[in-house]
Amino acid sequence: MNPDEVIELLEANKNERGIQNWKKLNPDPDGLKSFGIGLTVLRKLSKQIGRDHSLAQQLWKSDLYDAKIIALLIDDPKQITREQAEKQVDNMKQGFLAHVFSSCDATLAKTSFVVELLTDWINSDHTIRKGCGYGLLYEVSKSKKKDAPDDAFFLQKIDQIHDTFYGEKNSIQVAMGGALLGIGKRNIILNAAALKVAKKIGPIPIESGISKCEPFDVVKHLTSDYLKEKLGI
Repeated sequence: MNPDEVIELLEANKNERGIQNWKKLNPDPDGLKSFGIGLTVLRKLSKQIGRDHSLAQQLWKSDLYDAKIIALLIDDPKQITREQAEKQVDNMKQGFLAHVFSSCDATLAKTSFVVELLTDWINSDHTIRKGCGYGLLYEVSKSKKKDAPDDAFFLQKIDQIHDTFYGEKNSIQVAMGGALLGIGKRNIILNAAALKVAKKIGPIPIESGISKCEPFDVVKHLTSDYLKEKLGI
């Protein structure tokens, strides 16, 4: 497919209610507009389009929010470069676009350089990079590949969250909580270490000027009956 065909496909799936909700959640759209299509539908459309690195790069230049999401979903992790990732993160604000970029089974998390990238971003003073870094850490924590980081790597990241949590902005704290949750689901050792920090931190408030959200309770998730049974605790 070419960019025009993708835009036609998106327009055919336009959701008026979604558009109003998108405007409510994005009072400062930064020049973007949207067809109001939900992520579930966008995922289905991206599968219909298929992996296409060249098309993804073209769609990323669009002023259509939905097209940018499609770009992130159809990109080829084998062709994404560190330079591309750095340019993309420089052109987004904190929000759902950044969330899909670094979480939600992110394509970026499937690149060969993701561990080096997330480590650099977590240690960055750049708010969006740091948030995306912790989002990628969450994604990596789910990896079952043989080359996935070992427990020592994740224990170090748990310590880093413990040592720096209270000095971070709320958006970063929420991302840290997500990473802590992902790590704590890997095995008994990491669960115990993550749970210790989560108890000290407590439920994490989610600051939003748009809607009221329940605090993010990492402890609740790490002590669920389902996870206990899964890990054999």
